[in-house]
Amino acid sequence: MDDPHPPLREYHQRGDLIIGAIASQTFIVSNSITFTEEPPSPLFEELVVVPKNYQHILALEFAVKEINENPQLLLNVTLGFHIYDSYFTAKWTYHATILLIYTLGRFVPNYKCETQNSLIVIVGGLDPLTSFHVATVVDIYKIPQLIYGPAPVMNDKTPGLSFYQMAPKEAHQYEGILSLLLHFRWTWIGLLTYNDEYGDRFVQTVFPLFSQNGICFAFIERSHRVTFINEVYEMFKQGAKLHDNIVDSKANVVVVYGESYTIAYLRWFPYLSEQDQMTKNSKGILWIITAQMELTSMVYQKTWDTDIINGVLSFTIHSNDPPGFKTFVASRNPSSSTGDGFIRDFWQQSFGCVFLNTIVDKVDGDICTGEEKLENLPGTFFEMSMTGHSYSIYNAVYVMAHALHAMASSRNKHGTMVDRGGQKFQKQQSWQLHHFLKGVLFNNSAGESISFDQDGGLAAGFDIINWIISSNQSFYKRKVGRMAPQAPPDQAFTINTEAITWHKGFNQTQPLSLCTESCHPGSSKKVKEGEPFCCYDCIPCPEGKISDQEDMNECHKCTDENYPNKNQILCIPKDISFLSCEEPLGISLACLAFLFSLITALVFVTFIKHHNTPIVKANNRDLTYTLLISLLLCFLCTFLFIGYPQKMTCLLRQTAFGVIFSVAVSCVLAKTITVVLAFIATKPGSKMRKWVGKRLATSVVFSCSFIQASICTLWLSTFPPFPDVDMHSVTEEIILECNEGSETMFYSVLGYMGFLAIVSFTVAFLSRKLPDSFNEAKFITFSMLVFCSVWLSFVPTYLSAKGKYMVAVEIFSILASGVGLLVCIFSPKYYIIVLRPELNNKEQLIRRKS
Repeated sequence: MDDPHPPLREYHQRGDLIIGAIASQTFIVSNSITFTEEPPSPLFEELVVVPKNYQHILALEFAVKEINENPQLLLNVTLGFHIYDSYFTAKWTYHATILLIYTLGRFVPNYKCETQNSLIVIVGGLDPLTSFHVATVVDIYKIPQLIYGPAPVMNDKTPGLSFYQMAPKEAHQYEGILSLLLHFRWTWIGLLTYNDEYGDRFVQTVFPLFSQNGICFAFIERSHRVTFINEVYEMFKQGAKLHDNIVDSKANVVVVYGESYTIAYLRWFPYLSEQDQMTKNSKGILWIITAQMELTSMVYQKTWDTDIINGVLSFTIHSNDPPGFKTFVASRNPSSSTGDGFIRDFWQQSFGCVFLNTIVDKVDGDICTGEEKLENLPGTFFEMSMTGHSYSIYNAVYVMAHALHAMASSRNKHGTMVDRGGQKFQKQQSWQLHHFLKGVLFNNSAGESISFDQDGGLAAGFDIINWIISSNQSFYKRKVGRMAPQAPPDQAFTINTEAITWHKGFNQTQPLSLCTESCHPGSSKKVKEGEPFCCYDCIPCPEGKISDQEDMNECHKCTDENYPNKNQILCIPKDISFLSCEEPLGISLACLAFLFSLITALVFVTFIKHHNTPIVKANNRDLTYTLLISLLLCFLCTFLFIGYPQKMTCLLRQTAFGVIFSVAVSCVLAKTITVVLAFIATKPGSKMRKWVGKRLATSVVFSCSFIQASICTLWLSTFPPFPDVDMHSVTEEIILECNEGSETMFYSVLGYMGFLAIVSFTVAFLSRKLPDSFNEAKFITFSMLVFCSVWLSFVPTYLSAKGKYMVAVEIFSILASGVGLLVCIFSPKYYIIVLRPELNNKEQLIRRKS
């Protein structure tokens, strides 16, 4: 078998046990392979370094250094490592994996030429595709694989074997993104991902999750990967279209899911746009970045504008600086790094210089001295603090070391010692390490607990980082939140809104990302037909309903004890309403009733005092007294209508009023009949004389009143009135009232009283022309006319009134009709008795008659 091209860059450090690592440090930018001839080895000019990722190599080396210096962890055993670059391609990843498993330096698959190649674990890779390519090989041999990026899709993989994810599960990240969107009420968002299996899996996962929680998607854009240099033009063309679509959308928030280097791709967008500069800069875009991506830049982007990524909110793998790491990194330079095949390319491209021994002709540009300081590199190129991925690599090495320690301790319990050089470890197969990896639990040097869950994922959370880039291109990461799945549900997601620096396009105010402006309280949403549910019209709440929050799907009714305010945004407690004697209306009616009662009593006393005078004796003195007493009681019964409705007052108010008023009207009717019969009886030979007298009047009053009393008795025995609460007739009031029990009985009482009044009016009207000296018919006619007018107008007025005003209408009708009877019938007599006593004698009556 012919050897393929040897690895371009590698880093080896000897040890008793070897950790294999697949780094993602460099892109190879070359033309597409034609398969007609052997492809040449990549040239230096075709290598594009991702400077930020060099820290991954340093994190692994630093962890190995710490472990080798700690005799308590691996006694008499040293760790070494072999690091190869994946170059972000399947070809080089497979090649590197085979070299790690079988040989060191020679490509002889399935045959170990060197017994010193004691590979115990492989750390890698960064992106899921790289991890997938590694896993397809190491899974065959059950070699543990510790990946520090998203988990690859392994449909046929035996669960729990081969790889362990040193990053938290992506499902927790999706829940965190959802919580972030809901916290800021960003319901109209865009998605940007790659057009591959992992991008599709991301969309298929978050689309239903977000939709079920009220998030809509303005667009879902997919970008194609660039594999060869001749595909770059197509990438630029597609990037311009993507950027313009994003800028033209109403969505101000875009969730980006991609590879570790996707930010470098995003930084192209402003330069690819086909829109004018004013349009590009007029809109701010908030990018929400998944944990896989870091702020990486290629060497040619060193001086590019960073405005597009300012204000980014990034979910990152939680990290913490182990003690001594910054010092270790700061001391790094090419001269102190023996065997490091990555540092020279990193150094030259990061600092924009070249080493003298790497050129043949004259030097174009600066010469690298090797004394340049890493801390002087911009944050988009390199960070001195440990990044999330580097922290995962650091923990991965310690996980492996603690698993080895647990395996050694298990052997010691069975009497087997581990000698120097790790020979006993070599006799153990690497697959036996899985059992101990699953049970790893320790605190790392940063003081944080490290363990795996039952699915082989790291039991950890995510930090939410705000990227802040100042005008001088300095880069600052501010932690503004946390997604901690292990915390209680109400504490799993935290965010500090005040600490966030927004993109300048938002004028340092919290951005909005809505398809439709929020529906204000007092209105509800109505989804537009044919559009996503986040796009809607706002319609006012119907009468009687409110919405007290923004974007309510439906307005809701207040409880019976409350009513909507004018703007229909909150419920106000209803006022308790009944006709009280403490309010002006109640006081006025009570005063009138008391006044008319006094007047009636005065008239009655006056008539008693002058009971033997002719004017009092005329037309049956007893009927006059009965009528006055019934009028007095009518005025007094109105007090039953005023005040808090109680069971007794409810029972008495209508029945007492009906019976008493019927007695009064019966008296009027009896008076009228008496007048008519008296004049008929004076005619010669009249047979009506036997009917003239007190017996007839008493019979009329008793019989008419008895019928009304019978109706009231039937009412009280079948459907008696009772205190009730009416919460619906008047919107703003709870009406305390007397429920009549039966409207039929109520109107029967009024109807019978009206019938008596009409009969009285008719008889009085027909007898109005009888001689005045003995005749009250005219006055009775006028009184009945007033009475009937009042009660005919009462019915429509009563039916149209509500609450306490219904009671007031009835009281007013009682007072008005009572006053009509009192004034029309008794005022002429009272006038004669008090002011013209000379007319109150028999001779004067006879003279007037003649």
